Amino acid sequence: MSVDPALIPDDQAFGNFRTECTCHDGWNSSYSKAGIAVWIQILEEEKSLHKIKCRMVCKDVSAETMYDVLHDIEYRRKWDSNVIETFDIAKLTVNADVGYYSWRCPKPLRNRDVITLRSWLPMGNDYIIMNYSVKHPKYPPKKDLVRAVSIQTGYLIQRDGPASCTLTYLAQVDPKGSLPKWVVNKSSQMLAPKAMKRIHKACLKYLEWKARHQPTHKPWLYPEQNELPSMHLGQLTIQHADSLENIDESSATETHEHTHSDEETH
Repeated sequence: MSVDPALIPDDQAFGNFRTECTCHDGWNSSYSKAGIAVWIQILEEEKSLHKIKCRMVCKDVSAETMYDVLHDIEYRRKWDSNVIETFDIAKLTVNADVGYYSWRCPKPLRNRDVITLRSWLPMGNDYIIMNYSVKHPKYPPKKDLVRAVSIQTGYLIQRDGPASCTLTYLAQVDPKGSLPKWVVNKSSQMLAPKAMKRIHKACLKYLEWKARHQPTHKPWLYPEQNELPSMHLGQLTIQHADSLENIDESSATETHEHTHSDEETH
């Protein structure tokens, strides 16, 4: 089993990510409505391995606000109704850290978690935040959660004007397990658009919220504010999917239950 050292993405990696966000060759459109579009690439059907790309045009949110919202972990706990637990573990460089995120999956699937190396970079009028899965010696897989693998996940924020932007979310995640086909369909046609709408709604409320919660504290913009412990990159290795347990959930049937995930409480 291969053990690959973790690497901090370089400028070329960020450039390649931006290119993939803006190119549509090989992608199949699965949703387009009210300023939100979703595309899918099926990579390995038997493993439920796919890429998803979502784009949302926001005519009333600045690129800077969007960037802050996607970074602000304290605020995320307020607006992200899927989050079970999320926290930053350590800083690696001025624009890279390692963190933990666990989230609720559609019933009856088991919930997932992930350890990721996240990096970010302003590129002209654009901002990029992206991550991939790593192994951390102090955070092995938990018994009650399925450890998923982010092969590459991230956001491209493009400034369209002083108070408008376009957000593209690109994800290639191995959910670790044989998932039923309805999960892939539901994620592209319902869950992804719903998640984008939640982000938009969170952006509209952020400035008011931030004014009451450490308004000048933005360590993603001001590295000197980052109080995380430093960690040597050599302690991390890339998390490969083949080293994790496979969970067969292919026979799980969708449950139709009323959820309140759209009604955020602040």
